[in-house]
Amino acid sequence: MEAELQSHIAFHLTGTRPDGSLESIAELSLRPALMAHYRDLTALRHNYPVVLVTDAAPEASVQSLTAVFDEVAAKLEIDPEPERTTLHLRRLEREIRAAVAAGESDTLGALWDAAAARLTAAGDDPALEDSLLRGRTVLSVDGEVVDCDATLPQRFIVHMWRAVEAARARRFRAEVGGLVARLSDVLRADFSLSTQGRTADHLRASMANAFATEIDFGALSGVLSTVSARAPAPEGRLQRVREVLAVLEGQRFVSFEGVSTVANQPEDLYEYLFDSPAEALEAYSARLPEVVKLVRAIGIARLELRSDYVPERHDPFFREFGPQMLGDSDLAKFPGYLVRVSGAELQQRGCSELMELLGAGLPVKFVVHTDDIIEPSSIGDGRVAFHAGTTQLAKMALGLHDVFVMQTVGSHMFAVREQLAAGLSGFGPGLVTVFSGASPAAGGISPYLVGAAAVESRAFPMFWYDPTAGADWATRFSLASNPQPEADWPVHELRYEDAAHQRATTRLGFTLVDFIACDSRYAAHFARVPGGKWEADLVPVIEAIEAEDARVVPRTAPYVSLVDDQNRMHRVIIDEKLMHAARRCLGQWRSLQELGGIHNSYAQALLERERAAWDAAQQALGAVMTAEKAAAPAAAEAAPAAPTAAAQPAAPAAPAKAELEGAPGEAYIETMRCSSCDECTTINKKMFAYDENKQAYIADIKAGTYRQLVEAAESCQVSIIHPGKPVNPDEQGLEELIARAAPFQ
Repeated sequence: MEAELQSHIAFHLTGTRPDGSLESIAELSLRPALMAHYRDLTALRHNYPVVLVTDAAPEASVQSLTAVFDEVAAKLEIDPEPERTTLHLRRLEREIRAAVAAGESDTLGALWDAAAARLTAAGDDPALEDSLLRGRTVLSVDGEVVDCDATLPQRFIVHMWRAVEAARARRFRAEVGGLVARLSDVLRADFSLSTQGRTADHLRASMANAFATEIDFGALSGVLSTVSARAPAPEGRLQRVREVLAVLEGQRFVSFEGVSTVANQPEDLYEYLFDSPAEALEAYSARLPEVVKLVRAIGIARLELRSDYVPERHDPFFREFGPQMLGDSDLAKFPGYLVRVSGAELQQRGCSELMELLGAGLPVKFVVHTDDIIEPSSIGDGRVAFHAGTTQLAKMALGLHDVFVMQTVGSHMFAVREQLAAGLSGFGPGLVTVFSGASPAAGGISPYLVGAAAVESRAFPMFWYDPTAGADWATRFSLASNPQPEADWPVHELRYEDAAHQRATTRLGFTLVDFIACDSRYAAHFARVPGGKWEADLVPVIEAIEAEDARVVPRTAPYVSLVDDQNRMHRVIIDEKLMHAARRCLGQWRSLQELGGIHNSYAQALLERERAAWDAAQQALGAVMTAEKAAAPAAAEAAPAAPTAAAQPAAPAAPAKAELEGAPGEAYIETMRCSSCDECTTINKKMFAYDENKQAYIADIKAGTYRQLVEAAESCQVSIIHPGKPVNPDEQGLEELIARAAPFQ
């Protein structure tokens, strides 16, 4: 037994197997025990694959395949046999999910047709074919179907970004198109007043061909030329309107497709999707003069259409109009920029350009995806660099204050789609970092499970920071999407069959070590303990992480529970390097918890101070009460014998009694028990006040109403306000108020 203990501890401390009693896990294909029930994801209904819906609003631009089939089934509930129809649709859903998992890629409509053809090829079930055909007729959405794989982060975010920008472009198109139409009307109206506008040829061209032989346009022109009319607009104004109209019609930021008032729309519109920060910055800088020109033209157009343009006042202003005069509201109308880059590329180029663009406050969003978050340390000492490189980008960006920041994983992107859409819609810089889960060394574990494990283990916790959500961190920052965010590590129940073939249940924590166990590159840090040697010297990792002092030679070895391909349970010892990584991971998670208001050390310190103050006040109150009780018998004995000045020493107890209780029927507060909660002073600051110890007392009973006194008593957290009797007998509703005050008398 002692030899086995020494062998276990030796591996934990050194990572070596001195006597060969411990086995390597390199060839065992192990995974965390909590993953045992998730071998075949195609048989489960979950959020993936998703449908990138065509021409949809941002909030509906991504839908899960599961939800789409549920909607189709709901539309067919009026069928004579809705249960049978639903079963048939579930069968088709599984077929499509399996096809996508196998690598098939197409639109939902095409995948539906192909899968339905395979299922009904035999022709032996007419009911199945009928159900799928009717379901196809009510299918209301279409778009590319995407699974949770290495390509998901880019495709998901780019699609949602395009939906956001399409909505922004519609607003921009409506605004500028409306200005173009109204300015064109101004020019046409002015031309109709001119001599040229009243010629016979112009009148003939402006009339329908049906009247060409019935009207004498020469005579009509002669009549109109003798009619007194309003004088045409000054040439200066007309020239200004023409110049503004040319700028508006020639802009290249959005198309005017469908806007009939705009002619000669440029075909070479600007591109806003880039593959490097440098490209985005170059494009933004090159287009900035045109942005200035267009914003200037919009401002002039609005003034002209309101007839408010005064050349003497506005010409100098618009002559000097430059980039420094652009406001956020101006830039927010224009399309935003999206830069997509992989973590590996960014690590080679460096992050300085990206951070510089984020810090400049430009309307540029970055999506950085990575497939590996536990790269081996470049130091070469066997340590795990689980937070190296670009995986720290999101935390760095949090310090920029006005940048939208989100860190997520591929498996959870659908769950946070609303927050993602809000971040992409907002004006200003943004950064979304995504771990795809497609780790190069995950073996047969799906990217969906690897991504979920990264979140569970706190290796890649999810969070978002939205500067537009509020004025403080409590409203801007959230850790809510993490499992059990209040805990150090998530703990789940595992049901299994023990060696005696009996049902058993245990609770397992999921730590960074469990996540690293999914990566074959770190197999050397694990050693399997043979099944018959699970002695008491082994402790779960989640307990060992909290060891008192890692420098002391341990008497136990930490282990994790893993399962093989046949779901047989194994206990696997880990070395100290993984324990060190797990402790670092926990420390960083606790820092994030504090940002999210969970176990905040400042709040806890304040709570301890308030608790100490409360205890001190309670002790002081107890001392007063004890002194009162001790003085009361002495005063009672002295009173019959000496009803003179000799009895005066007992008098000092009276003020303490009066301060505590007050005269019969008089309102009072047990001031020494006050917790300074501000409830009463918020109701009426003149009636209630704080003394030098910030404890409440009744300052002026006549400065408020009996209702306020009763409400203060009801809201007092420690029930120390006693309303007494009403001071004003004519106050409305006294009968009800006296009844409410009774419990506090």
